[in-house]
Amino acid sequence: MAYNNFVPQLWAEKIDRDLNQNCVYAEDTNRQYEGTVKKCGDTVRITGVQKPTIRTLVTYSGGTRVGAGTSNIEGPETQTGTEVVLVIDQIRYFNFKVDDVDKAQALSGLMDALMAEANEALAGEVDKYLAHIHVTGSEADGYTAVTVDNATTDGVTVSTVTESSVTHDTILDAFDKAQQKLYEQNVNPSTEVVITIPPAVYRLFRKAYVLRDTDNSEIMKNGKVGKYGNMTVKLTNTVAKESDGEYHIQVKTKRAIAYAQPLRHVEAYRPEGGFADAVKGFILFGAKVVRPKEIVDLALTVATSAA
Repeated sequence: MAYNNFVPQLWAEKIDRDLNQNCVYAEDTNRQYEGTVKKCGDTVRITGVQKPTIRTLVTYSGGTRVGAGTSNIEGPETQTGTEVVLVIDQIRYFNFKVDDVDKAQALSGLMDALMAEANEALAGEVDKYLAHIHVTGSEADGYTAVTVDNATTDGVTVSTVTESSVTHDTILDAFDKAQQKLYEQNVNPSTEVVITIPPAVYRLFRKAYVLRDTDNSEIMKNGKVGKYGNMTVKLTNTVAKESDGEYHIQVKTKRAIAYAQPLRHVEAYRPEGGFADAVKGFILFGAKVVRPKEIVDLALTVATSAA
């Protein structure tokens, strides 16, 4: 049987490398929890802590009270941690067949082409999921449109900056306002911020700002299209979009979203009742907004004249 010569481990590694390369959103997530989950349904409980209250101690100099506050050291305050749960519950798979796997690999390159298509499709599904993770509403029609009720999703509140009828004259100001909101939420100005935009917004950005990076090959990797201040600007066609044309653009640090892809699997098999070899595979993953103060939803519409 032709499929006996198939090496699933090598194919699985190739899928994983290509998948990571093609995922624009996944590249800018926190993947530190990936090693702690193994199977579907596993959860990671991510605990956060609060800043302690800083108090002023009343002191005396020559019998004169100095400073404000109480006359004694107050007792310890109770610290209550916050908890966000990352659930690994998303599965995407493919399953296709060809007349002869060995022949396709050795002669025509058909299998390589089909696996590349499967990889791109899987990467697209991961990116669609991550692109919509910060908004609430319908996930129907393969994420082609969302109906956003508010900025709270699964118990996590994400700040929103709304800009309407944006043109090339106002697009950079919209970026600035979203970045300002991050700073107001105590994101350190030295922290890299990533903004992932759709083609319609990229056109406005390109018209408004001439890219100065000389390493064009490096800057285009994984959808990266430029720098604006300390923001890395990336391009993708999977940005969340409402039916009325409003985009929901993520402006975030790389710690805002936790993403884990603990398992991928590829195998060849011989379907019953036919004369073909087949290949099937899947990826298992999960994601969660874990630092909501490090992500802003830039709700943006492009002006009709600029569309």
